[in-house]
Amino acid sequence: MILYEYPFNERIRTYLRLEHLFGRLGQLLARDAALDHHFALITIFEVMDVTSRADLKSEALKDLEKQKVHIATYRGNPAISEVSLDAILARLEGAFQHLSRQHGKPGHDLTDNEWLMSIRSRAAIPGGTCGFDLPAYHAWQQSQSAARRADLHAWAATLAPMAEAITLLLQILRDSGKPQKMMAVAGQFQQTLPQGRTFQLLRLRIDESMQLIPEISGNRLMASVRLMRQDADGKLHLAREDAPFELALCA
Repeated sequence: MILYEYPFNERIRTYLRLEHLFGRLGQLLARDAALDHHFALITIFEVMDVTSRADLKSEALKDLEKQKVHIATYRGNPAISEVSLDAILARLEGAFQHLSRQHGKPGHDLTDNEWLMSIRSRAAIPGGTCGFDLPAYHAWQQSQSAARRADLHAWAATLAPMAEAITLLLQILRDSGKPQKMMAVAGQFQQTLPQGRTFQLLRLRIDESMQLIPEISGNRLMASVRLMRQDADGKLHLAREDAPFELALCA
């Protein structure tokens, strides 16, 4: 099954982009090649670009506080494990404290590093990080992989509080959705969203053997899915057959 996700608002869209970047960074940091470490550094710069929004940190803090209040209402519910409840509340409180104690935007401390910022400015130019443009960076890339990794971990540590918050918030959001089996008739599906709830994320799973690609759209009132098939030229065309899939709406 292939999972597709569709965010219903800009805040969740930003969270998903950051999660994607943090996931890529984690994979690249674990490798040894200089090229992998180059792209790890580029990924750090991309995270800094995404988190440059002035209100992103405050939005994440508000979401963490909102989740703490919401989850605390389950205390005393016999169907909810108190141990599990305490564990998730402790994680929320920890993520809130770590992010709130960080001064400025994620990665702000790195902007004082002139060497890193010179690489960041050159990275925006196609081929701008060649050895003749940045000889000091070229020398760094030729150093031992353990030394490069130590540097990268130190730089990435400035992004860790935001990564912790985003990971936890998206986990809680995804857990709120219950998958249901649906059918796209003649390749199309529409569902009116239940009133009284604000959904933030749609999750769709479909069997990869069907070779169908969902085009998802939606707003606070309705969600729609068109199942497409890609031809030999790469163009997408509506698949006209009935096809099953799983759908979860996360509030």
